[in-house]
Amino acid sequence: MSRLIETYQKDLKPALTKEFNYTSPMEVPRLDKIILNMGLGEAIQNIKVLDAAMEELALIAGQRPVVTRARKSIASFKLREGMPIGCMVTLRRGRMYDFFDKLVNVALPRVRDFRGLSDKAFDGRGNYTLGIKEHIIFPEIDYDKIDKIKGLNITIVTTARTDEEGKALLKMMGMPFRN
Repeated sequence: MSRLIETYQKDLKPALTKEFNYTSPMEVPRLDKIILNMGLGEAIQNIKVLDAAMEELALIAGQRPVVTRARKSIASFKLREGMPIGCMVTLRRGRMYDFFDKLVNVALPRVRDFRGLSDKAFDGRGNYTLGIKEHIIFPEIDYDKIDKIKGLNITIVTTARTDEEGKALLKMMGMPFRN
């Protein structure tokens, strides 16, 4: 069992219950899933870019990604409906907590000129999305073997009903927000 799950059960759940006056233990917000998404516009011209991205995302997540395809055709981008344009992974349960732990304690401190995450990226329902410009901040990625630095989006879905509940949960779990 992950140390983050134990910390959540022992310390965070009672603290959140006290802070927001929850009556039921099921009301307390928790992490639901984490979605990693890599959008690759250059996959239209060169399909090999997608294979490399799939391998790298599999290393980062510890789980095989699924190919995302274009929903619409856009002539100016030379894009047809159904063309592969990215890949994504949805993490749940143990893998999700392990990834969150790695993101907060290993990957984010390796970002250059890092001053904390913006707290304005909540969606109104307690979910948080952050964009990472360089996927090389993850320790699994070997810098010498990559051909191109790619970015990725990370969406953290919680069971919180409001942004302030979601922010309180993530802050207690160690997310480095700007002051």
